[in-house]
Amino acid sequence: MAHNSTNNKQIFNKARVELHLHLDGAIKPETILYFGKKRGIRLPADTVEGLMSYIGYDEPRSLTRFLELFNYYMPAIAGDREALKRIAYELVQMKAREGIIYFEARYSPHLFANSNVIPIPWNQNPGDLTPDEVVHLINQGFQEGEKDFKIKARSILCCMRHMPEWSAEVVRLCKKYHNEGVVGIDLAGDESLNCGTKSGHCKAYEEAFKSGIHRTVHAGEVGPPSVVKEAVDVLKAERIGHGYHTIEDPCLYKRLLKLNIHFEVCPWSSYLTGACDPDLTKHPSIRFREDEANYSLNSDDPLIFKSTLNKDYYVASKYMGFTEDDFIKVNLNAASSCFLPDKEKEELLSTLYDAYGMVQSTVC
Repeated sequence: MAHNSTNNKQIFNKARVELHLHLDGAIKPETILYFGKKRGIRLPADTVEGLMSYIGYDEPRSLTRFLELFNYYMPAIAGDREALKRIAYELVQMKAREGIIYFEARYSPHLFANSNVIPIPWNQNPGDLTPDEVVHLINQGFQEGEKDFKIKARSILCCMRHMPEWSAEVVRLCKKYHNEGVVGIDLAGDESLNCGTKSGHCKAYEEAFKSGIHRTVHAGEVGPPSVVKEAVDVLKAERIGHGYHTIEDPCLYKRLLKLNIHFEVCPWSSYLTGACDPDLTKHPSIRFREDEANYSLNSDDPLIFKSTLNKDYYVASKYMGFTEDDFIKVNLNAASSCFLPDKEKEELLSTLYDAYGMVQSTVC
């Protein structure tokens, strides 16, 4: 199926909410080039077009090949204080332009650090930027962006499946920065690495659960339903990142519908990473819609997918038959399942009801 990448035009031009977005997959190419040059770090190209020919793509590849693309540009950003604040600030600006009134962006603090992290990522030289300070700087960038662009931004800190040793610190940072914009914890990376009950991830999620830290987990994107089951039963996830393969286990799927577990669906991403059938008219989100599942539409890694959230709405409209009413529903789902405190969540919902010209029947 040919999909040209110009379809970022807006299909749904009302207020929107986005829950599944990776900060390190949503950096402006110009910013990567700027810091590459400033820091003397070699990039594969020195123009936006050249850089995008390495890191952007619009035909399906494997998830593994997708994850390798970060190696091209993360060295230009990681370990630099100015860069971290700037990418956070610019993300708020980009999202405001897309008509998003609230988003949650996720990242691994360790993958941006060059100190107090073993191994030091991206072959950086050791420096003095710790995961703790990374979170502080990104919070600052978001807060400045919120002031300037009048939308709300929050963040989710990622544990990485291949690095269970980092997870205890991730949950500690979630607790420490809970009142400064960090609203939850996530587990990302290679789904074939599952969480033995003794693993660092399990302990971190147990601690998050006890401390009232909200929990989401990447599961069932390319992995089997068993990974989703583990996310819900062992890690106590409230939301599932992607979750497409859940429907292959009818019992599990039915149970998650009953539990009202939220699926963070990323249509264009799932096409490009080969997570789903390349025929978008068979996408699991059609099933989610039919079964009135609790799910939202999200852009995931717009830098690499050369997209904005508009692309996901376009794809949902063109290939999956989504209507304006469906788009309203997914945004209300997103607001109801976001990780804001209850009072702020109610405010967000009533803002959406106003924007959609709807009367709010019950407070979720």
